[in-house]
Amino acid sequence: MTDTAQLPEVRSVNGGAAPARRRRRRGARTALLVVGALAAGGAAAAAAIGFGGDDGGTPAAANLPPATAVVTRQTLQDTQTLDGELGFGPTYSAINRLHGTVTWLPESGAVVRRGKPLYRIDNSPVVLMYGTVPAYRELKVGDEGADVKQLEQNLKALGYDGFTVDKEFTSSTASAVKQWQEDLGLKETGRVEFGRVVFAAGEVRVESLEATSAAPAQPGGTVLKYTGTVRVVVVQLDVADQRLAKEGAAVRVALPGAGDVAGKITQAYTVIEAGEGQGEAETKIEAIVSLADQKAAAAFDQAAVDVTVTAAERPDVLTVPVAALVALREGGYGVEVVENGAGRYLAVETGLFSGGRVEVSGAGLSEGMTVGIPR
Repeated sequence: MTDTAQLPEVRSVNGGAAPARRRRRRGARTALLVVGALAAGGAAAAAAIGFGGDDGGTPAAANLPPATAVVTRQTLQDTQTLDGELGFGPTYSAINRLHGTVTWLPESGAVVRRGKPLYRIDNSPVVLMYGTVPAYRELKVGDEGADVKQLEQNLKALGYDGFTVDKEFTSSTASAVKQWQEDLGLKETGRVEFGRVVFAAGEVRVESLEATSAAPAQPGGTVLKYTGTVRVVVVQLDVADQRLAKEGAAVRVALPGAGDVAGKITQAYTVIEAGEGQGEAETKIEAIVSLADQKAAAAFDQAAVDVTVTAAERPDVLTVPVAALVALREGGYGVEVVENGAGRYLAVETGLFSGGRVEVSGAGLSEGMTVGIPR
């Protein structure tokens, strides 16, 4: 399948002809041809067919076309196949905020859960908790905010009580923090020092170690990098293809030698890619695809995959080959209907382009009609 669409040469009522012009689409590999931009530029590339007169009638074609096709009723899909990377999702950095010495690190590939040490500084744990608000300050009595509520939610989940889960750090919260600190072997201050907790969306998988045991721990330095623990597919698209990255959209993921598995786009966001050398940075759209069957991908920690995305679907519509469209002098498009050894032109409205066919509608057009394919 090619990603180039062309309106063929069409013959006007007066017998003249004009060559069509190719239009190319920039983007990923296309499983079904999608030429949505064709309608915007195709009219200038083909000879104009005029209905003539003031009554809007449709004149008979001077000559019959060299080939014909049938008007069909079917479902058209705007479908595209993209390159994806199967893995554990985006990589995040655990930034140290404490002074001291790195005294313990997990193994690469280890899974760390809520309440467990992510690493140790001066033999004291830096603890993983769940949440979307990054730690950015010390938390103490009198503080308020979403980060306070996030801390309290984690303390509650870890079995500590005696406080209300809200956005206020009260003396009751401080008492629970002291119990937590005692259990971890930390000094019981009732305050959570900045850097003692790393918040992540859920349990994490250690992707790589960026520090070594016994090395000085410098605030601002990366200790390790981590990902989520569920296999997902990351797809990167040009901004022009943003329509394909709709959250909730169903996709198919082709695994290497393991068949297809259903998936769904769960997240889409903008990323800035640094340019090579002196090149300018480039904006991209990145989409995260969850897999319906994790077992199907269990054999892969990382792999290149094909992701087939259906951005739009038009069920039960009339379609003709794209090559059957002719540009009308009055503007828009038409098709040449061939009946009883003669041809006549009908004006049509175009819809979705896909797979070399186009959705069409118009007065007098019906399923089963024969239309010409101009040479």
